[in-house]
Amino acid sequence: MRDSQSDGKGGRPHNTPPNTPTRKPSLPSERSEKRMTLPSRFQKEVHTHLSRNPQQSNTSYNLNENTTPAKPRLPHSAPYSPKLVQSRLQEVLNKHSNGLWVSKLPQLYREHYKQDLPSEALKDLEHWTHICTVEKPCSSKPQELLLYPAKETSQTTPHSAATPSTHDKSPSHHKKPQIQRSSSTSKSSSPASPKALSPDLKQKLGELLLKYSSGLWAHALPKLYQDTYKCKLPEFVLDHLTLLSDICTIDYPMPDNPKRAILYAKVVEDENRNQSGLPGSETKETAELRLSQTVPPLVIPKEEYPSVLVVEASDTNNVILRYIGEGYSKEQEKLEDEMREFYGQDNTKMALTSPSPGQLTAVRAEEEEEILRAQVCEVMADKVKVYYVDHGFSEVISKSKLLDLHEKFYRLPFQATKCRLAGLESFSHEQAVLKRFESMATGKILLAEILEREEVPLVVLYDTSQDDDININAACMKALQDRSLESPLKVNSAYMNVSVTSVCSDGTIYCQVPSRGLTKLNEILEKTENYFHSQVTSESLVSRPFCGKNCLARYKGKWSRVEITNLHGSRVLDILFVDVGVQASVEVIELREIPPPLLRDLISTPTQALKCCLADLPVSGGAWTPDAVQWLRDTVLHCSDCSLKIAKLDENKRLAHVYLFTSKNFHDTSCSLNQQLADSDLWNHQKDVFLSSRGPLKALNAPTIHATIQTSNLSTDRGDKAPHTPKKMSSPLGSQGTPPGSPPEQLALPPLLELPEIGQNMDVFISVACHPGHFVLQPWQDMYKLVVLMGEMILHYNKMEEKPLKVEKNQVCAAKVENNWYRVLVKGVLTNGLVSVFQLDYGKHELVSSTQLRPLTQEFCQLPFQAITAQLAGVKPRQWSEEASILFRNHVEKKPLVAQLESVQEASHPWDRKVVIYLVDTSQEERDIWLHDIMAEFTDEMTNAA
Repeated sequence: MRDSQSDGKGGRPHNTPPNTPTRKPSLPSERSEKRMTLPSRFQKEVHTHLSRNPQQSNTSYNLNENTTPAKPRLPHSAPYSPKLVQSRLQEVLNKHSNGLWVSKLPQLYREHYKQDLPSEALKDLEHWTHICTVEKPCSSKPQELLLYPAKETSQTTPHSAATPSTHDKSPSHHKKPQIQRSSSTSKSSSPASPKALSPDLKQKLGELLLKYSSGLWAHALPKLYQDTYKCKLPEFVLDHLTLLSDICTIDYPMPDNPKRAILYAKVVEDENRNQSGLPGSETKETAELRLSQTVPPLVIPKEEYPSVLVVEASDTNNVILRYIGEGYSKEQEKLEDEMREFYGQDNTKMALTSPSPGQLTAVRAEEEEEILRAQVCEVMADKVKVYYVDHGFSEVISKSKLLDLHEKFYRLPFQATKCRLAGLESFSHEQAVLKRFESMATGKILLAEILEREEVPLVVLYDTSQDDDININAACMKALQDRSLESPLKVNSAYMNVSVTSVCSDGTIYCQVPSRGLTKLNEILEKTENYFHSQVTSESLVSRPFCGKNCLARYKGKWSRVEITNLHGSRVLDILFVDVGVQASVEVIELREIPPPLLRDLISTPTQALKCCLADLPVSGGAWTPDAVQWLRDTVLHCSDCSLKIAKLDENKRLAHVYLFTSKNFHDTSCSLNQQLADSDLWNHQKDVFLSSRGPLKALNAPTIHATIQTSNLSTDRGDKAPHTPKKMSSPLGSQGTPPGSPPEQLALPPLLELPEIGQNMDVFISVACHPGHFVLQPWQDMYKLVVLMGEMILHYNKMEEKPLKVEKNQVCAAKVENNWYRVLVKGVLTNGLVSVFQLDYGKHELVSSTQLRPLTQEFCQLPFQAITAQLAGVKPRQWSEEASILFRNHVEKKPLVAQLESVQEASHPWDRKVVIYLVDTSQEERDIWLHDIMAEFTDEMTNAA
């Protein structure tokens, strides 16, 4: 549990590109400090930023290059399918019949289909004359090309020479455009075809798809539809997905299986959106049209976390900012250098004598010899109000400072742009929010996490200038809390009827103290239960999770407030139950939006989890043995009438040092639990045995949400890199005992999975359990990485052409098992065409057809193999009976546990490695269960019975 949660501080999601968030926001510093690179009110901030980051002054950050190593978060088609791209391009151009800049196409493509436009497609545009027409109004530079719909559109989709013939058999690519153009004809042409979707059904499906912008597998649609609308989805829908083609885009990642499709909701674009990036309220419609045709639009950086300079905010839906870095602020500096040289020769002949509203102009700065681009907003007698299109603020100046802007300075997009702050939409004009935002963000260089790449993108801002990253959005939301509802904490004050909700393994506890806020919270949550019982619609589903978002999840059978603390891809995320101090991992479909009628009340109610530690006792994993933690849990978690006395308040850590009592005798500290622990011998033994000490053992307070909830502590590290730096294996596969005749291409194995030191703990998931002498575990903290890898393998291998693979024993490859792709080791090749394989990430043995094997590419060899063979420590090796094996399996298989490492048996291959571990089940509130004790007791009972 992070100390900084209540302050809105929080790290960025784990799926952050590894090379982006670890750096501070970059700002080029090649210009002399005497130059006016920014408005004067921001110069101090920029110079402070540069002084903190001197190593970046000579570093060039290319926006495109920065994102190359990062894996995309959204589903994407790989490899490139021209047929699919062409059909989508037709849809985009139909909405832009007057043409669009080619530089704008990647952004529009991503907005509509939540996928990146393949770079190869941009090169092929000029050859797709049946799809589009390309014009070169200025030069031959690709970014200055204009794109129009084809002058003559054929009624049948021609076959492109660039389209592989293997794709012609796909049911999606060549039929879909015809259905979209004439859906009514296709539905009525065949008597055997199902009837059209009813308007009500189509509307519900459209609403559902819009909630999951990263795509929804078609086979998951029936259950989600049933859960949301309490009625069954007609069976014919999945058999005839083309009926949905007018409300969604249908992608078939498995060309040989038309029922395995991904559905992407179509985005209806507002064709009147401002393309120029100028404030629409200050620009005439004709001027907007003229400017959009002459100045290219600003393209959002491709990197997920671009650096931005925040200028100002009239409300949280209109935050003006500038992108910092190569291609943006650096290009602007070059442009202004050229303008200074151009107008410095003789600007008397270039004066703009008759300015008009909406007109572009060059402006001589007041104090220095800077020439800036601006737009005329208002013309007065001898003055004009101008908007600096690259700096994002307005100013009233003398007409004599206006110069005619030469057309060669139209080439760079206007750098001042807008964004919206995620999560604050309902409170965009609240003065408390805007005041907090101004103090924390205005004039500062921040990182922006781009959630929606629209004309006005939706972002989460982070201040990374301090030791702890600060989530600006979350901090602004907390400004709405009503502090009068908090229970005022004072040193030496005592509180009765205290409820201890969580005990962490380092001795930290979370309590609920009676207060007006707690009473109000319980009343609102009761209303929430009634709301969801009577009104469950798609509007309640969380469609856009992000760090710092406030929503609801089930805790002990009831809806409770949570804050999203981390995202692991688009499906699994970490949450904090803010009123009890418990963390968990859930799927996004388990979350619900706060009901609109109750939103303000819930947001304004302060969090009720008071973070405490026991006074006079150390707070560290080394001092708190499992026995001490367990004793405290047994004593307080089920006590409904605890009392506490505050000894000290640590405002910086938001931590209260308290004396805790299970009675009302709080006047005598010698009767406190603190003293009882100090007098006991719980501190003096089992020094070498620690459960995880980096946060709460959530299993003891685990909400009954879903089987995937993490029941041990989540990592609280704020680092932006992987938890471990795996050691690199020097020998490729094939040189270590591979039999003769193996394929000539050598595959470098993934790095070896790093384990904790002997005696240390790790959170694990038991994927396979045969008996105490043989089971398979996976490291829990990296499971989300495996989920991401599995998704990438599905997208990759289901797009590949089927090629025969020479299969040999001990070969590492990819295998398709039940519509999923796994990294496997070939254990044996049978004569009937079947192959025995071992799943290197799950530890299972499977028989698959040799036709379902593919070469494992190096791209999928970055993550260490996740399956680790293990045996249980604390019991003697023996021939385990069937009864003992069943007992062990029921206790551990498919469960998250805490493992304590006893020993490691290294081997030449990672799949031959073996560990000996203790296993601890922490899922019960009453006590932790050590599995070797259970097996020893069972063995003794069986022996005595015999």
